[in-house]
Order: sequence, then C-alpha cells, then structure tokens
Amino acid sequence: YVAICNPLRYTTIMTDKMVIKLTVSAWGVAFVLVGILLGLTIRLNRCRTLITNPYCDNASLFKLSCERVVINNIYGLTFTVVLLSSSIGSIILTYSKITASCLTSKSKSLNSKALKTCSTHLCLYLLMLLSGMIVIILHRFPQYAEYGKISGLLFHIVPGGLNPIIYGLQSQEIHKCLSNILHLRKIKPLL
Repeated sequence: YVAICNPLRYTTIMTDKMVIKLTVSAWGVAFVLVGILLGLTIRLNRCRTLITNPYCDNASLFKLSCERVVINNIYGLTFTVVLLSSSIGSIILTYSKITASCLTSKSKSLNSKALKTCSTHLCLYLLMLLSGMIVIILHRFPQYAEYGKISGLLFHIVPGGLNPIIYGLQSQEIHKCLSNILHLRKIKPLL
C-alpha cells in the first residue's frame, strides 16, 4: 500500500524499525497462536499410531486420540476464522485504498505498477486460500480421505511452485527472455 499510494514517503514510513516491528508482530502472533494449538494437542492421549495423511498436521494428530477433541476443534476453527478474517479484511481494506488512489490518480505508471503488484499478490493469495480451505474442509469428511491426501500435497506444492513463476513474469528481463524463446519456437517450424 505504502509503495503504491505513497511512493515518495516509502523510505520514511518503512524504516528498518518499522520492518522489524511488522516482522516481530507477524511472527509473534503466529508463535502464540500455534503454541496454544500445540499445547492443546500435546495434552491428548494417543491410542492409534497410524497417520493417514502424507504429512503430519494437527488434524491428523487429533485423529490419533481416543479422547474428545472438541476443545481442539473449536480452537482450531476459531484460530482459522480469526486468521482468515483478519487477513482477508486487511487485504480488502488495503486494496480498496489502492483502488481509490488509482481511480483518483491520472498517472498511468502508478496504475500499471499497482495492477502488476496487486494482481500477482492477489492471484497467489487466492490460490493459497483456495487450496488451504479445501484441505481444512476435507479433514471434516473422512469418506474423502484420499482427496484430502492429494489436496494436502497440492497445498504444499502448487502455491510454492507457482510463486516464482507468477512473480518472475513481472520481471522485464524474464518476460523478454520468455517472449524470445516462444518467438523462436514459432519461427523454427516455418523454416
């Protein structure tokens, strides 16, 4: 937001101190929330030993317990709703301000920069959100366990694999190189 809407003030707003504050805040909240979740998980007795997912996550650990995991499920769902709501809310607020700034500005370079930055970020965020929601939803339906395994793997592979591609297409050098490669392939069959 600051880079697009206040580019001249960026260095005064995003100081090293501000970056440290934002980083510590993000990591601190994550450690506290995940720490509570792990504390709730560790207290459970286990009567099963087979994790059916290809990786170990909290929902898989809940399924190993013979105890009631209602508190864990309530906290996990609340954790997910709060995290998603705050994340989506901040993105909507920020993008609304960026959109308002672009609509009031007649600068084509600002609008182009905003479109490039926001579209790639939004594309990756929506991809990760969708794949994450599918994993969370499929954990609730044991009859779709195989789909849950596949979606869990895709959640870890697809967004991470597409991230450098989507952001790389913003780079003029990479974009030009890909255009040249594709252009050469189109010319060769004609010869």
